[in-house]
Formats: sequence, structure tokens, C-alpha cells
Amino acid sequence: MKEKIGIITLGCPRNLVDAEALAGRLNFKDYSIVDDITQAGVVLVNTCAFIQEAKRESIDVILDLIQLKKQGKLKKIIVYGCLAQRYKNLAKDLPEVDAFVGTLGLNHESKRFALTPKYYAYLKICEGCVNQCSYCVIPKIKGSLESLPEAAIIRKVKRFNRQKISELNIIGQDITGFGMDATGKSRLTGLLQKIISNAPDIGWIRLLYLNPERITSRLLKLIASSARICKYIDLPIQHINNRILKAMNRTMAKEEIIALIKKIRKTIPGVYLRTSLIVGFPSETEKEFSELLEFVKEAKFDRLGAFIYSREEGTPAYNFKGQISPQLKQERFDKIMSAQRGIAVGVNAKFLGKNITVLVEEKQDGAYIGRSQGDAPEVDGVVYIHTTQPLKIGKFIQVKITDTLEYDLVGEPKL
Repeated sequence: MKEKIGIITLGCPRNLVDAEALAGRLNFKDYSIVDDITQAGVVLVNTCAFIQEAKRESIDVILDLIQLKKQGKLKKIIVYGCLAQRYKNLAKDLPEVDAFVGTLGLNHESKRFALTPKYYAYLKICEGCVNQCSYCVIPKIKGSLESLPEAAIIRKVKRFNRQKISELNIIGQDITGFGMDATGKSRLTGLLQKIISNAPDIGWIRLLYLNPERITSRLLKLIASSARICKYIDLPIQHINNRILKAMNRTMAKEEIIALIKKIRKTIPGVYLRTSLIVGFPSETEKEFSELLEFVKEAKFDRLGAFIYSREEGTPAYNFKGQISPQLKQERFDKIMSAQRGIAVGVNAKFLGKNITVLVEEKQDGAYIGRSQGDAPEVDGVVYIHTTQPLKIGKFIQVKITDTLEYDLVGEPKL
């Protein structure tokens, strides 16, 4: 009898897609995939190595599994993904691990074994990155940009359409780079038009990670005009000071970023605008940080995530002068997130008394929990739905918002 296999996936949804492909291959070969790793004979750990915090988490999980193996509760440990790809000497440091395997190839044509709830899925359309940001190790781990062939993407879309999933999340390190490896130009808008036409039974199509420099008027007009594409733009700008942006090797200047934000909001009324920032980049002065903080207060992003700069070996920024102390980086992070908390309260207050479409996800402690069009899975807020009537998980309903929290909404079904 073949061993039961448990899979632990760390890091981003891109890793989750890889794990689904690997689980699909194993399941096709009649291995049993189990949710509870204590029931598994073999555990595969899909690791992340993007920043220090992610590496620590990956190592901690591996060490916990080694303890289970020493106790005889586990037969084999296989480590794969970004950590194994980046650090080739791990076998020497962790001899208890049975195998180390690097990152998977992009074209996962095997059957997918869903590790997400059945009503939503991730579709990775490209791997690697065309950008060369000075702080980022992804090109070292994943290599240069590789786009999945359009025909393979549409085959996957058709499968998801047959399953009538409620939400399809289009992902990649930078999905606006799709097609640039072949033609030098982004082909994302044309691809999205084909995805829409081949997915009449998919509810929401969400776009994750759009590089600001390649957001075109054509793309914005498609998002605005399509009832199927979520009015949600994830726009990582990283900073707003021009000197820091140049040091980061980001190609858009402050003035261009501000103009793009205005253009997005004008073209897509009611858009949910998310961004990500890096605080404590080498040599960031107090004045430059204050410029970023003031910009956050003025721009009033609907969603915002911040990262404390992580000094990663192999990146140009690793050797930059003016590395900032952990304490100061933490202080700056706290100031940004404190400002955003106040902004989020104001953003949510606008929804009080309004009706919004919500995707129902689970029932917990007597209330249902769902997400609005402005909430990506795992990273954004939720909508708490109070009702005595049973709701179907994975279905869309109209919810009247009766209360607002810092990052979440509260409402009741408008049945």
C-alpha cells in the first residue's frame, strides 16, 4: 500500500498553485493526499524564501517535522520550492531531510488537486519576473520571466468554467509582464478578453499583482467595462520618494504614480485600490519616510500592506550603504500601519447602509463569513453576515451593511 502524503504550503498563492500541481501528480499515481499531517507517512514542505521572516517560518516547520520523524511519527520529509532552490547546502545542514527539490516548472498540465475551497481557484499565468528591483531575490530564485502558453491557460480556464467556480484569481509575480518574454510587450489585456469569453460560468475574475508601469488605458477600460472582472487593482508601488524609487530600480517616478492613481479612479468608479510598500530601505532618511507617510494619508488606499525591508544576499541592495536598524524599521512600519488603520475606518464607513455582493465562504461562531469584490482571499478583510437562515457556501448573495469595523464589514442578507 502506498504511503499517505501530507503537503504543507508556505508563502504566497503562487506556491499554492505549485502544490496543487504536485498533489495532482501524486494523486494520479494513486497516492492518498491527507489534510492532517499526523496521518501521513511522508510530508512534502513547499517552502518560501522571499524575505527573512519567510525563511525562518520555512526552517521552523522543517525542524518541527524532523522532531516528528525522530519520534517515529513520520517516515520521510521532502523539502521543495524556493528555499531549496535558493540554498543548495541545506542537505548538509539538515541531514534528517530525505530530499531537497527546487522549484517546479510552470506548465503544470497534470490534473489539479484542489487545496483551496472548491468554489475558488488560482491560475498562475507566468513565472519569474521581467523587473530587476534592487531589493528582490525572486529573479535569483525563479529566473527570468516565463509566460504560460495561451492555449494551456485557456484549457485550464475551460476546466474551471465546467466546475462553475465562483472566483478565479489570476496570479504571477507580475501578471502585466505576461507575453513580454515572447514579444517584448504585455499581452495581458488580450489574454483577459479570451479568458472572459471562455468562462461564462465563472463569477468573479480577480487580477493580482499589476506592475504600475504596464497598466495601460486599454487594460483599465476592460476592467471598467467587464462585469466579470473585480473592480480591484493590486498596485505595488513600494515607495513614493524619487531617490528611493530610483535606488530600488523602480521605473516610475512619484509624479507618474500619482497620475496613474488618479487615472485608475477616474476610469473605474468605485475601484478598490490596494498597494504594498517597503519601509526602512537602505539610506531612507526621516524626511523621505515622512514623504511616504504623508502620501499614504493623502492617497487613502482602500487596502495597504507594508513590508519591513529585508536585506537579502544576492540582491544589489544587500551591499547598499546606510542599512537601517531593525528598531527604526519597526517604528516606521508601525507609523505606516497606524495611519492606514485610520484610513481603513473611513473607507469602510462609506459602506454603512449600502447593499453589496458578497461571496459566502464559511460559517463560524453562529455567523457566516464572506468576502466582497474588494477583498482578495487571505490578505484583505471579510464581511460578517448575521442571519438565522441557512446560506450556501461558495454562493453570491446581497448583503446590507449594518456596521463597520476597522478592516471588516458587518451585515445581513438582503433576501
